Amino acid sequence: MRHAKRWLYLAHRWLGVLLCSFFAMWFISGLVMMYVGYPKLTHTERLEHLRPLRDVPIALEPAQALQAAGVSGPLQELRLAVASGGRAVYLATPAAPDEGILGKRLRNAAPLVIDANTGAALREVTAEYAMASAHAFSAASAEGVAPRYLGRVDEDAFTHSRALDIHRPLHVLTLADQADTWLYVSGTTGEVVRDAPRTERLWNYVGAWIHWLYPLRGNAFNAYWADIVNWLSIAGTVLALSGTVVGVLRWRFAGPRYKSGARSPYPGAMLRWHHTVGLLFALVTITWIFSGLMSMNPWKMFDSGAPALRTAAMHGGALQISTAANTPLASVQALLASATPNTRELRWVRTADHTLVQAWGPTSAATVLDAATAQRYTLEPEALAAAATRLLDAPIQRIETLTDYDLHYYDRATHTMTGGTDKPLPVLRVVFADAHATWVHMDPHTGAVLGRTDSHRRTSRWLFGMLHSWDWLPLLERRPLWDAVMIVLCLGGAALSLTGMVVGWRRLRHQLKAKSHRLQAAHLPLAAQRTAQQDHRHQPHGHQRQ
Repeated sequence: MRHAKRWLYLAHRWLGVLLCSFFAMWFISGLVMMYVGYPKLTHTERLEHLRPLRDVPIALEPAQALQAAGVSGPLQELRLAVASGGRAVYLATPAAPDEGILGKRLRNAAPLVIDANTGAALREVTAEYAMASAHAFSAASAEGVAPRYLGRVDEDAFTHSRALDIHRPLHVLTLADQADTWLYVSGTTGEVVRDAPRTERLWNYVGAWIHWLYPLRGNAFNAYWADIVNWLSIAGTVLALSGTVVGVLRWRFAGPRYKSGARSPYPGAMLRWHHTVGLLFALVTITWIFSGLMSMNPWKMFDSGAPALRTAAMHGGALQISTAANTPLASVQALLASATPNTRELRWVRTADHTLVQAWGPTSAATVLDAATAQRYTLEPEALAAAATRLLDAPIQRIETLTDYDLHYYDRATHTMTGGTDKPLPVLRVVFADAHATWVHMDPHTGAVLGRTDSHRRTSRWLFGMLHSWDWLPLLERRPLWDAVMIVLCLGGAALSLTGMVVGWRRLRHQLKAKSHRLQAAHLPLAAQRTAQQDHRHQPHGHQRQ
């Protein structure tokens, strides 16, 4: 038992020397991330920087533009917006193969960009073209400043998101605005896909960028990044657990105190503080380091192997737009006349066996129009429920209508890791009676599939979302209570880590000095002997014979 304790103390001591600096970095950067997130361009922000379509000349109808560009295949969706090169363009996203047959989830392909006035397809995004896109983006803001081209990158500190992969390489431009904003323009579509103001960039160096160990991304360590984070988190969990056990064993909760009169045996103030703070914040430290590991989905432990949703089948096949279609489409001007004056984007989609158009503006939900008549369209709940049965080869157990957020469907602040996505209310929750206990959330207004979750992902929600971000709805709804709790816990964890750093490095310095003294002592006799021999050889021969 005594040897086990000894090894426990040694393991905690030397793991602490190695990892306390990481702990301190994670706690402090986590505090920053509560208020400044990793750069992103949200759906609403993107729409805010597009021109209203009613003010833009559009010569070609969708079928004409696709025909001029030589596009005849099925589409996933078709968008119309002043989104690329400062001009009105159609963005045609090709339909993906049947996801259900392939049994895996596919990333969207990059859209083909077609000029809405000439029908010419975009073949290359040059620096001049990217400048035009950035200029149009900035012209929609109050300052309307001219951009300056900085160059082209494949990936940098603010563009590690995998969602940007279809847009690489990226053109980087800066706006001479008060926020000193950087814009990232897609190298495939010419759209502005990310913005990063100076304040956001600077805070990220002590926030998300360092918290997620992004200095290891985009270089020789990139292939090992996930493993490094995973093993550091595992070692950190072991450190926190061992420290808790040591702290409890060494603390005298009852009975006689130590000779110093304290409950802790450690003589130094720093050691005693580390011991005390460690006991107070042991549980939250363990849960945060462990849940940080869970955020990485280590070794795909939360991947259930469930088949992908068959969204194309749900909607009655892919989108088909051509002059040979049996049902002619309403004109663009007719659609804009039926939509709100502030419409920034038209989106043709297939929904529950109908071809519809979603008219998007920056301040409200989309207006849903019939693509053939340009009249307002309301999805029937029965039709949407019938379409949902085609998502999986499993019966629907029930369909719930959520009018309030709950523990599995909730919204977060835009800057947070899970924030910035569309989480409308009311929403439909379709519960399937399959082996994976699949839930699908659908927007009853647009018919869009908003997301899915299964038993594995719901486990991840508890082990990561709940334990790491404390996104417990009763707490989130009572801010600033959530802020106060998180700040106190982060500061406590930081104090534990920083005192551990000081104690660890003092111990390491002491060990290094002791080792240096031992080496000097070990070499002293030999050096003295060599000096004596040298003196002996330099003496006169006569003296040597005496």
